[in-house]
Amino acid sequence: MEDANDTTEINFILVGLFNHTPTHVFLFSMVLMIFLTSLMANALMILLIHEDPQLHTPMYFLLSQLSLMDMMLGSSIVPKMATNYLMGTKSISPAGCGTQIFLFLTLGGGECFLLAAMAYDRYVAICHPLRYPILMNQKLCLHMTTGSWLLGGVDGLIQAGATLSFPYCHSREINHFFCEAPSLMRLACAENIFFEFFMYVCCILMLLIPLSLILASYSLILAAVLRMKSTAARKKAFATCSSHLAVVGLFYGTLIFTYMWPKSYRSVAHDKVVSAFYTIFTPVLNPLIYSVRNKDVKGALRKWLEKHFLQHL
Repeated sequence: MEDANDTTEINFILVGLFNHTPTHVFLFSMVLMIFLTSLMANALMILLIHEDPQLHTPMYFLLSQLSLMDMMLGSSIVPKMATNYLMGTKSISPAGCGTQIFLFLTLGGGECFLLAAMAYDRYVAICHPLRYPILMNQKLCLHMTTGSWLLGGVDGLIQAGATLSFPYCHSREINHFFCEAPSLMRLACAENIFFEFFMYVCCILMLLIPLSLILASYSLILAAVLRMKSTAARKKAFATCSSHLAVVGLFYGTLIFTYMWPKSYRSVAHDKVVSAFYTIFTPVLNPLIYSVRNKDVKGALRKWLEKHFLQHL
């Protein structure tokens, strides 16, 4: 009995996102449906890109990596949240907490750099179309993708290790639905000014530098598009780029709010809603944004459905 109490004491308590009122049960069901839709939509996107030879280009390879990151991001958070809610438990071990922080920062940081790589890809395709096969070759594409994963992984490893190294001698109740470094640091009973400064430096490297590259790429793209004489070419360029910018705006806006906005301007409730947006809602929007506005993806889906389903009817 003593051991059980000791174990309980060293675990963290996740307050969660929902209680058990009818409204919250409905909201929980919606979140679960959105998560499952996100998994299926991103898995389908990866499948279509793998199956259709016309989608074997750098742009779609990067998009498949984005879908993979989104699938892993949701899967590292929502199943634990759902299990705790359905089983009526709220505890998470320090190892489980560290794993969530590591995976979230690895995937979130990796996605920041991946979106910058996708912006560069669109810049080369629109501003230097004749040199595209040279400037955006397979080797460079693989290097950019690998670099995105590695930089995200290093950030995740450092921040997860640093966060769990602090003593938590008071409450272990995390007012959140998953372990996120800023929420956990509110419970630390040691001075953490240096760590907060370090976190800001990481945010500048992982958020603002890729965002600056994205904005620079799209400024050059906009200038090139406005110079185009063909209306059809201008519309196609705007359609592709607006999809990407929508994804960038949703993802970066919510992350900057959580990691760089001063605490005095935020509440815990706001943090939870914003976190839900970029961990649950953004992953389902990405494949929808890219597929609805993209003729190549819609064509690949049509061919796949005809091949696997319609021919058997």
